[in-house]
Amino acid sequence: MSSKRPPTSILVIDIGGSKVKISVSGQQESRKCPSGPGLTPDQLVESVKQLANGWKYEAISIGYPGPVGDNGPRSEPGNLGHGWVGYNFATAFERPVRILNDAAMQALGCYEGGRMLFLGLGTGLGSALIAENVIVSLELGELRDREGERLWRILGERGRKRFGNRVWRRAVRDAVKTLGTAFLVDDIVLGGGNAKLFRKPPPGSRLGGNRAAFRGGFRLWHIQDAQTHDGKETLPDGQSKVDDQEWRLL
Repeated sequence: MSSKRPPTSILVIDIGGSKVKISVSGQQESRKCPSGPGLTPDQLVESVKQLANGWKYEAISIGYPGPVGDNGPRSEPGNLGHGWVGYNFATAFERPVRILNDAAMQALGCYEGGRMLFLGLGTGLGSALIAENVIVSLELGELRDREGERLWRILGERGRKRFGNRVWRRAVRDAVKTLGTAFLVDDIVLGGGNAKLFRKPPPGSRLGGNRAAFRGGFRLWHIQDAQTHDGKETLPDGQSKVDDQEWRLL
């Protein structure tokens, strides 16, 4: 496949704290398998290959639950096994691979214009900002509340179990209001597995769709400066556009 044209079929892998979900271009179907604190990249590759049996794909997008740099994961995930930093996914899958923080990939799939903040309510708190087609991964879960507790411990699954759904939902509503004001956003999207616990989203926000991560993974191959891992070296992609606009990934 030429690095100067986007692939026509993409396998998207969304790695979560409790499950791994995959889908491929042209399919509404998604498939999943368990994740968890013992999951290693070797195990992921083996499971995904089995799950994707019968699907044809030229390239792969991976949504990773942690910071990502030009060479892939920059730190080990707190809720999975070890061995992710430096792992050569392109060699393991025998396909070109692009890797993005999982919250940023979901945000990319939800973006409709303007300045949008994405909050992923799952095992922890994922976050990303998109402003005029510039994607910025954030770590808002590391912010502390007035008692000094980190937001991911409050808004993530641990906080939901500790406080109960009613108090947890109130905490999310407060965070939406505060963060929306701080970032001067036009749009706030709540995604992640626990977003479904809201029958109505908090004022000033909307709920992301179930396929947001997959849509973001497909879009990732149309970003001009996203890095492609081909198993040998990291290469920039050729020029391309999404929705007739250029994207930048920071």
